[in-house]
Amino acid sequence: MTELVETTGDPNRSMRLGVEHLTKTFPGNRALDDVSLSVRSGEIHALVGGNGSGKSTLIKVLSGVYQGDSGRLDFAGRSVDTQTITPEISRAHGVRVVHQDLGVFLGMSVAENLALGSVYERHPLGGIRWRALKRRARELIERFEIDADPDTQLGALGKATHTQVAIARAMQDQDDASSGLLILDEATAALPAHEVEMLLNQLRRYAAAGQSILYVSHRLDEILSIADRVTALRDGKFIGTYPREELDEKKLVDLILGRQVESALALPPAAARTDTLLEMQGVSSGPLRDVDLQVSRGEIVGLAGLLGSGHTQLLRVAFGDLRLSSGRMTLNGHDYQPQSPADAIRAGVAYVPEDRFHESVFLDATVGANIAMPALAGYFRGGRVSDRSIGKDAAEDMQAFSVRAKSPSALLSSLSGGNQQKVVMARWLRLHPDLLLLDEPTHGVDVGARADIYRIIRDATDRGAGAIVIASDFEELAAVSDRVIVFHSGRVVAELRGDEVTVHAVTQAAHQLKAKEQ
Repeated sequence: MTELVETTGDPNRSMRLGVEHLTKTFPGNRALDDVSLSVRSGEIHALVGGNGSGKSTLIKVLSGVYQGDSGRLDFAGRSVDTQTITPEISRAHGVRVVHQDLGVFLGMSVAENLALGSVYERHPLGGIRWRALKRRARELIERFEIDADPDTQLGALGKATHTQVAIARAMQDQDDASSGLLILDEATAALPAHEVEMLLNQLRRYAAAGQSILYVSHRLDEILSIADRVTALRDGKFIGTYPREELDEKKLVDLILGRQVESALALPPAAARTDTLLEMQGVSSGPLRDVDLQVSRGEIVGLAGLLGSGHTQLLRVAFGDLRLSSGRMTLNGHDYQPQSPADAIRAGVAYVPEDRFHESVFLDATVGANIAMPALAGYFRGGRVSDRSIGKDAAEDMQAFSVRAKSPSALLSSLSGGNQQKVVMARWLRLHPDLLLLDEPTHGVDVGARADIYRIIRDATDRGAGAIVIASDFEELAAVSDRVIVFHSGRVVAELRGDEVTVHAVTQAAHQLKAKEQ
């Protein structure tokens, strides 16, 4: 096991959390193997590792959702056996977790969201004391520096504010800013770049006030920007803890994957093709205004734009989820006017939406069932679904797409985010679609799984499919795209080809009209 490397920062700060020789085993899988680490007071401590490295299991032990097989936890000098920890014990020791799925309600006010999970002040007859609830909300808004009013509907505010509200709700019962441990699990995964920086600045202020933060993210630039120290896990084992000053992006990738990766996302360019697969002419729908776009077989077309630019709506139009208000589309040279997603699927179009948890997967179903879902009718034998046939095909896909799971009968919820996304890709590619519509296909997955997913996409285009990809990470988009179409306010404002496709050019094009308007 790699020796613990201590920070060159302030080693005299008291320890808020100590994890000592933690082991956790599931049937057929040792998720954590003798893991030890420490988090200091006022420290932002990043936890990195690939999908399946043990990060999620560690968080669930710290929060009392899972019990360890062996090992101890030290909460500011108070020791807890991991075999007996519960959510109640964890919470009593100041552990608060904010997950990627924030658990906020966009149709409710900021005050109502902050009140969830706490004890309401009530009138003698049982009604909620709304004045007291809003007064408490104002105190929390001021304490956590949230730019919002208690009465504002949360859905009207930015995603970074949603995260701030979730953090404030989790930490509202702390005695002061320097007590407890805040665990953030992929808190920025759904945020656009400008909102990420806003949230990171907020976290820096929390840490400066003494708050200890365990920060989990697949975004390596964030880790290098915000962390005081970084602990790496791989295959359930502790690899090391390093001061941020000793790390760069290449070193982080090496720690996560256990090997050097040269241009992990760089894909070979598509062979020149002239046969048009999809053509849009003068397409308008919702925020889209008079969009012209072509996709050829064999190419990956990237769509870039700021939040609300309309590129996500374009994918939904192509999938029959939004109706055209004007314009026309052709697919394979024929008129294409899908009235529903079912029409699009029959025409050979596949769509992977950004929100995997709510729109793509069935967490309580098996891996095999998730893969078979769009083609389920083909698995009926004698009036019943053949689980054997589903399992056989799913096993082949799991091998082809490098899905790490015990078997096709494993629940999808037991897989890491990257493996869940590979299952989604396997589901659609089993249908041999002509056109892939992919909205943030690597959302919330590690760098290794990210490279695997883009290799899967390129394999599909090499066989003659076309792909449209949206990625908020412009560096990633520039690395994988043959062309990049840039949107602003529902219109195409730039098209970049060949050597023009660079992260600088994409970023400049995505921001230029906004800068002129200001």
